[in-house]
Amino acid sequence: MSLWTGDIHLPPYKPSATDADSVYSEQSRRTAGRKPRDEVIEVQILSQDDNWGENTTAVSASDGPSGEDISSGGPAKQSLAFRCQMWVGPGVAGVLCAASILSPVAMAALPRVGLLEWPRLQRCGPECDGLLIGLAFKLIVLAASSWALFFRRPRTSLPRIFILRALLMVLLFVFIFSYWLFYVVRVVERRLDELSYHSIVLFAVSLADSLLFIYFLAVVVLEVRHLEKQYFVKVVRSPDGESRCYNMGELSIQRAAAWVLERYYRDFSIYNPYLETLPSRHRRHNNKAPGYKVYEVDGVPPTANGHPPSRAPSTRAGDSHNERFYEEHEYERRVQKRRARLVTAAEEAFTHIKRLQGEQGPAIPLDPTEAAQAIFPSMARALQKFLRLTRQQPRHTMQSIVEHLATCLSHGLSPRAFLEKFLVARPVLQNDKELQPGLQTWALVCDTLVSRPVTPGCLFLLRQHDVSLLVTVHRLPHLNITEEVADPGSGKFVLRLNSETSV
Repeated sequence: MSLWTGDIHLPPYKPSATDADSVYSEQSRRTAGRKPRDEVIEVQILSQDDNWGENTTAVSASDGPSGEDISSGGPAKQSLAFRCQMWVGPGVAGVLCAASILSPVAMAALPRVGLLEWPRLQRCGPECDGLLIGLAFKLIVLAASSWALFFRRPRTSLPRIFILRALLMVLLFVFIFSYWLFYVVRVVERRLDELSYHSIVLFAVSLADSLLFIYFLAVVVLEVRHLEKQYFVKVVRSPDGESRCYNMGELSIQRAAAWVLERYYRDFSIYNPYLETLPSRHRRHNNKAPGYKVYEVDGVPPTANGHPPSRAPSTRAGDSHNERFYEEHEYERRVQKRRARLVTAAEEAFTHIKRLQGEQGPAIPLDPTEAAQAIFPSMARALQKFLRLTRQQPRHTMQSIVEHLATCLSHGLSPRAFLEKFLVARPVLQNDKELQPGLQTWALVCDTLVSRPVTPGCLFLLRQHDVSLLVTVHRLPHLNITEEVADPGSGKFVLRLNSETSV
C-alpha cells in the first residue's frame, strides 16, 4: 500500500486578554480611578525587589525559545486557499439548505403572487389553511435542523471529503431538483387546465415531508451512528511516552483523528521538551578532571585521558540504570522541596491582603492589579526557582503571572488556586502557546485511504513538530455473560473447634 499523508487543521478557542497596568508607583495608586468600595483590596506594602531582571521567570533555557518570544507571537495567518477549503463544504451545504427551506414556500406562493396566471385556479377552504399552517411549522423544524447539521462553524478541516455527508447532500439536491422538475411540468405548463390550489399546497407539503425524512436520516448517520462504542483506541505520545485509552464508535480514519485530537487537548498533560534534557549531576561531575591517580595494572597503560581502557565502559553501562534511578529520585525530591517552599511563600504573601468592606480603611486602598504588583515580589524568588527547576520559565512571563495574580485577587481565590496554573501541567489547552495561534496543524500519516472507516488493527500517526501521537484501534470484545444458580446450601457453615484457638 502507498503511504498517504494529509493535514488536519484545528482552530482552537481564542482566550480573551485584558490589558493591565505595567507601572507601579505611589502616584498611580492615588490618581488612578477607584473601583466600588466592596471590591477594594487593602494591602500591606512589602519591600520591592529591584533585581527582578536577574530573577525573572521569562529567562529562557539555552536550547529553547524565550518566554517573551512565545508571548509576543501573534495568531497564525490563514491563507486564502485554506479559508476556501474550510468554507467550501459549509457553503455548498448552506445553499442546499436554503433551497430546501425556500422551495416549499416558493411552490405555494407562486400561484398567489401574480407572476404566473392561472385563470381557472380554484380556491381552497379550511383544509388548505390547515395544510399551510402545518407547512409553516415543518419549515421551522427544517431551519433548525439545517443549522444543527450544516450551518455550524467547522472545528476541523479534514484532508479528504466526508463521504456520508457528501452523499446526503447529493440526495438532498436530487430531491429538490426532482420536485421542481415535476412542479414545472405538471403545474406551470398545465396552468390552463382545471387546477386547484389545494393540490399545489399538497405538493409543497409532500416536499417538506421528504426533506424532513432526509434530515432525520442525516441526524442518524452523522450524529447518532458513532455514539455506540465499537472500538478500543490507545493513544501514545512521543517522545515522553504518555498514553490514554478511549472507546470509540464507527468513524472514518480522518474523523477518528479529529476525535482523538479533541481528547488530546482535553486529557493529556502539557508536553515540556525541556524536561527531556534535564542536567545530570553525575554527568557534570564526570566532566570534571579526576582527582585520583591511575596506575598500570597487568602492564596495561592508561589512555590519554587517564582512564584504563578495559571494562570501564561496560561497568558504567551496567550502572546506568542505578544512575538514572538516583537522578530521577533526586529530581523529584528537589521538585517537592521547591513546591513546598512556593506554597508557603504564596500563603504568606496572601496573608498581607484583605478586602475592604467598609467605606474607609487604615491603609491606602488599591485595585487588584496594584495589589498583585505589591505582593508579588515576596513570592517571586520561590516561584522563579520552581519554574526554573520544572523548566516552565519559557511558558510564563512576569506580566502574565501578575495578571493571573490580579485575577485571583479580584475574585477572592485562595493561594493554591493561584498556584494551580504552575503546579498542574494539564490539560494541553492550559498552555498559552497552544492558545495563541489561530490554527493548529497536524499531519495525518496512514497507509490506507483516510476517508475509509476504521477497522480492527488500524494504525495511524498524528504529527506536529516534535510531538507524535500513535493511534492504535482494536475492536471491543464480545461479552458473553452467563447465569449460574446460587446453591442454597452454600450459605451454611460449620464451626470447627480447636483446643489451641480462643474460640
